[in-house]
Amino acid sequence: MKTAPSQPVTSRLLACGVASTPFFYAAVAVQLVLRPHYDIRTQPLSFLAIGEFGWIQVANFLVAGALALAGAVGLRRALRGQRGGASGPILAGLYGIGMIGAGLFGPDPLPVPGQAPQMSVTGAFHMVAFLLSFLSLIAACFVFARRFGSVGKRGWAIYSIVTALLAPALVAAGMATPSWAGVIVGGAGIVLFGWLSLVAFEIRSEGSASPARLAPRAPVAA
Repeated sequence: MKTAPSQPVTSRLLACGVASTPFFYAAVAVQLVLRPHYDIRTQPLSFLAIGEFGWIQVANFLVAGALALAGAVGLRRALRGQRGGASGPILAGLYGIGMIGAGLFGPDPLPVPGQAPQMSVTGAFHMVAFLLSFLSLIAACFVFARRFGSVGKRGWAIYSIVTALLAPALVAAGMATPSWAGVIVGGAGIVLFGWLSLVAFEIRSEGSASPARLAPRAPVAA
């Protein structure tokens, strides 16, 4: 059982997780105003880290990743002893680490027309960081779907599964539609990253719920 002094700390950590996605996309929106030549239709959001104002997107990755990492710690504290209370927060933490990695290692710029694309070591690390973030959250969706199902929150369980299926489908659609790849893949990020913020909000709201409400449902005797 959590002690009283730990509850405000856990709540603040979860609030960081809630803020991670809104902060990230708010910073992206600001950059779209500052950089009118950036084409969000065809370029991924990572490309905002290239150029004169690239430091803003680098900082955005680092701060959003740190917020997500703090949220993962809050999830661990809040869910200790519950189903998914270890693996779920670890996967959420890997997402935060991936976001920080994406900030530390920038993407490769688009190749000059007529030149074969080449991936640098830094660009490769950036791609690995992106995959770590994305795949970790997809796995977390399934872990939390089981957790929500165990406490009778069927709607949240279904939402988690739909998110895990929809996000990679959007990425695949973006890769198949180069003229709108930036928008579609960015939308996949909103779907998946936003899920984590909403889950952190939901777990935070459970802090005031009674233990009986959150306990797994016992099977009904025949």
